[in-house]
Amino acid sequence: MSRAFVKDDSEDPGEPVKRQPSGKPNYVTPAGLEALKARAAELAWLRASLVSKQRPDEARGIELRQAESDLEYYETQIKRAILIDNRGLAGQDIRFGATVSVREPDGTVREYKLVGEDEADAGAGKLNWGSPLAGALLGAGPGSKVVLSRRTGDIQLEIISVSYPKD
Repeated sequence: MSRAFVKDDSEDPGEPVKRQPSGKPNYVTPAGLEALKARAAELAWLRASLVSKQRPDEARGIELRQAESDLEYYETQIKRAILIDNRGLAGQDIRFGATVSVREPDGTVREYKLVGEDEADAGAGKLNWGSPLAGALLGAGPGSKVVLSRRTGDIQLEIISVSYPKD
């Protein structure tokens, strides 16, 4: 029988899920650094709130351990942060922090922003700078065509525009 269908008694449901950094440099945009700091502050407040509750409660204990684990992760990410501030950059080559418009083979135009791993949100078009798509885009400029290799086959993207935040 596959191990996927067997309950592992060593897994404690009360143990927090530990987030792990990717091991790559922790490049952050100014907004990304502020978001890390804000999340750490929220978690510190949550931890303090949970510690102050006097009643013994298993769910509170689990939530407290998770908050402490998450706070440790965010504090580590802040310490590891390498701020890359390309606001106002006039260059046309794609770098960290760029907003890029691309045309897909079917004519669909999509916009992406290259950001740090904790700021990434694919649904919002924010790509982790270490992702395959971001890797294909980095260094290219308007009019360039880049190839993104995928399991289902390669696709060619045309770079339409590159911009950087003004402030």
